[in-house]
Amino acid sequence: MSKPNVALIGMGLIGSSLGHALKKNDLASHISGYARSAQTREAAMDIGFVDSVHDTPEAACIDADVVFFNTPLSAVKALAEQIIPGLKDNAILTDVGSVKAGVLKDISPLLDKRVHFVPGHPIAGTEESGPTAGFAELFEGRWCILTPDDKTSLIAVEQVSKLWQGMGSEVTFMDAAHHDLVLAITSHLPHLIAFNIVGTAAQLENDTRSEVIKYSASGFRDFTRIAASDPIMWRDIFIENKDAVLEVLGRFSEDLTALQRAIRHSDADYLEEVFTRTRGIRQSVVEAGQDTDAANFGRDE
Repeated sequence: MSKPNVALIGMGLIGSSLGHALKKNDLASHISGYARSAQTREAAMDIGFVDSVHDTPEAACIDADVVFFNTPLSAVKALAEQIIPGLKDNAILTDVGSVKAGVLKDISPLLDKRVHFVPGHPIAGTEESGPTAGFAELFEGRWCILTPDDKTSLIAVEQVSKLWQGMGSEVTFMDAAHHDLVLAITSHLPHLIAFNIVGTAAQLENDTRSEVIKYSASGFRDFTRIAASDPIMWRDIFIENKDAVLEVLGRFSEDLTALQRAIRHSDADYLEEVFTRTRGIRQSVVEAGQDTDAANFGRDE
């Protein structure tokens, strides 16, 4: 395939960043976009990360070689059902969702030999949303996990891999169920904890809540940043990946109980052992290049 025509279904943070990255790296012949909101479609054209916008997903995809679903997980199946009949032969569908087993199960029965699906998940994002939030560098130096099954076209996998690599991502492959367990630990549980902590603060009495906000230290500020993420997207993630999340949440609850017991009994040795081990994990994350000291990925606030 030469430079493909790309359709972006959904033009929030990820969709707009895809448009910027595809243009910056000259990876697409034409980028079309669809969003339910006319305001979003207008903003996308004004910003310039798409070449055309359309008021139906079918119109956005009619000439597409590659279609990116950048929507909440709950919307993907219905959108696929809408666009697949009108797609050209050998069109490739892919997505950016944080849960992979469910979307693979939903989309696979809809496919025919003309159309291919390569599930994907870029490990990148900020707490911002909407078409103005995107930037071309979001995916640079970040992992993109692809989770094809044994029925997926190898040619389609190669084409999607090349696009992500062209946008600066490191591409790797996982079984879909294994991906969902890994992300339950590294992403979904931390978000759940952040939502819960910030939610607890919101329920405090007014005087105490105002002091929590006024005197927020870095730990609480970081939690509020995570908890500011798109509520619809995260609602869908926890529903779609509930089995893996509940599994790691059970393990977390056991570990939390052990810490509670250590604090109650002033078990200094146990606390120091745990904190030393977790400090080592932090150092490993930094050494693996999965964090930066620059706020908001180095963008201006």
